[in-house]
Amino acid sequence: MEEPRICVGIMGGEMVDFVLKGRFVCGGMAVEGEERAEARDGKVWWNGRLMDEVVFVACDGDGRFELEGVTIGVDFHWERREKQRFAGALRLIVSEDDKGRLIAVNEIGIEEYLKSVISSEMSANASEALLMAHAVISRSWLLRQLADRGKHSGAMTGGKGCVVVDGEMVDELVRWYDREDHRQFDVCADDHCQRYQGVTRQTTEAVEKAVDATRGVVLTWNGEVCDARFSKCCGGVTELFENCWEETPHPYLERVEDCDGHGSDFCDTDDDEVLRQVLNDYDRETKDFYRWEVRYGADEFSELIRRRSGIDFGRVIEIEPLERGVSGRIVRLLIRGEKRQMVVGKELEIRRWLSDSHLRSSAFDVVCEGGDFVLRGKGWGHGVGLCQIGAAVMGAKGYGYDEILKHYFPKAELKKLY
Repeated sequence: MEEPRICVGIMGGEMVDFVLKGRFVCGGMAVEGEERAEARDGKVWWNGRLMDEVVFVACDGDGRFELEGVTIGVDFHWERREKQRFAGALRLIVSEDDKGRLIAVNEIGIEEYLKSVISSEMSANASEALLMAHAVISRSWLLRQLADRGKHSGAMTGGKGCVVVDGEMVDELVRWYDREDHRQFDVCADDHCQRYQGVTRQTTEAVEKAVDATRGVVLTWNGEVCDARFSKCCGGVTELFENCWEETPHPYLERVEDCDGHGSDFCDTDDDEVLRQVLNDYDRETKDFYRWEVRYGADEFSELIRRRSGIDFGRVIEIEPLERGVSGRIVRLLIRGEKRQMVVGKELEIRRWLSDSHLRSSAFDVVCEGGDFVLRGKGWGHGVGLCQIGAAVMGAKGYGYDEILKHYFPKAELKKLY
């Protein structure tokens, strides 16, 4: 196969300010410098005209465009806006939903896209082995999503029902959040798909070498490209796909003990040099990730759950894990309040209900101390697939990229597609 080109949705709004760095062409007209486009009457207003879309193509490989006010970390505690710079073409379209926003889309080859992804998901200064391993994972995930296009009906799946708990019928709400098909582009640029922050983060030759050295290489299982996953920190054991998303086991996403065979977890580290390879500036605002603790007063906890769930439990009396995955992550959680009780799942929905942004993970134990609810947990993220911090430690210890991938995906094989 030839290297695919993809369309990445970067940002949206009533108007988009951008700067063309170098000479671009739009409709046969040469353009450069500062520009602004707006959404009007379902079309793109630019240069005194209404059009269905506007496309700017660089005249040479050095052309770049900058976008103002790109939001990163949507709905996370570190959400912020940045100015970002991109290679490739800029396409401006109007969203098909009732909001009628202007959308800035970046058209770019997969390999150039990956050079930004592995620098955005981690640091461009990560070890060669980690950069190469992540390039393979990110490429695999993307090509699997493109192959499955049309199968993703929605990011939120699951439903309401009832379950028997201690001989009593209790309402149950189970939701999982995976990427849904974007109708007007292939993937978005934030955590919902993969972090993609353009050449803003791509600052080292090592990144380019890592992507070039693994060009077209993916993880496969049973002849198909793997839906490879990764999270910041597994906490010592990786989780199964079906405990976080739909009930479809992926044999190559299995339980893996993240240790070196001597009882020491790879992701149990406070080595700042290693952590800087994985955690960008805003990620390092999260200090505890391998083991952590959150404490809530009873009234505070009750109000938090009411606000985040939209359900009034009254004063929360107890929360009880009913089902855990292989990593200890809670899959189904019972919440008992003075007014009602309910079971909630899966892991991300639990994390959303129990935090103003996202709880580190659902791998926690609950204790009551002096009337407070104390959550003592491990890991950061869903824990499925590669553990980024564990992989960074492996790279620092001298493991090769193929050894890192074999550790986290023991049943998968490497294959070069193009």
